[in-house]
Amino acid sequence: MSTAQGARARARMEITAAIKDEARRQLAGEGAAKLSLRAVARELGMVSSALYRYFPSRDDLLTALIIDAYDSLGETAEAAHDAVADAGPLRRWTAVCEAVRGWALAHPHEYALIYGSPVPGYTAPEATIPAASRVGLLLVGIVRDAHEKDGLTGPALPAELRGEAERMAVDLAPALPPEVVAALVAAWAQLYGLVGFELFGQFNRVVEDREPFFRHAVTRLAHGVGLDR
Repeated sequence: MSTAQGARARARMEITAAIKDEARRQLAGEGAAKLSLRAVARELGMVSSALYRYFPSRDDLLTALIIDAYDSLGETAEAAHDAVADAGPLRRWTAVCEAVRGWALAHPHEYALIYGSPVPGYTAPEATIPAASRVGLLLVGIVRDAHEKDGLTGPALPAELRGEAERMAVDLAPALPPEVVAALVAAWAQLYGLVGFELFGQFNRVVEDREPFFRHAVTRLAHGVGLDR
């Protein structure tokens, strides 16, 4: 790459980052539904036509912000897991869950973008799936390791759920029993429910000392999946 090409690439990266930063400020102030490329361009002193060279539509910009948020959350969870990688499965599980909560409290508007109300008129493309899967795959890996070492058995499944649990196991974690996969998917959903209730105010005047409550709750989720040490 020539010096001129390198300078252009750096300039593009810097402008792209500035566009995203301004878009995040708009998310914090107005919410994702009101995100406007024209407003972003105006705040950056750009003409709209110039911004469209970076993000052809509002949906393209939203997708970039969503992938960034999922990746940031995933990196945080992975770092927390790596810090206790030699510990038992239960400690690894709680470390990941606590990292998810910590990230959400530090980035409430980005958390709302990926786990809050859907943005009207926007459908996330498949390009978001790898980033969105990072925390889930981390939890699957913890449970798979525990199953390979000790063998896990989840709660018995009702007959009407057996087929769906077997399908989920094939799609998500073929090495795990369907009973465990069903419990894991439920725990994954409940993790984000706990975080969302705290972040969006549903715990106000209900749960005051939230950190130990959260730790207890996610430990119970781990027990439901079969992790007990």
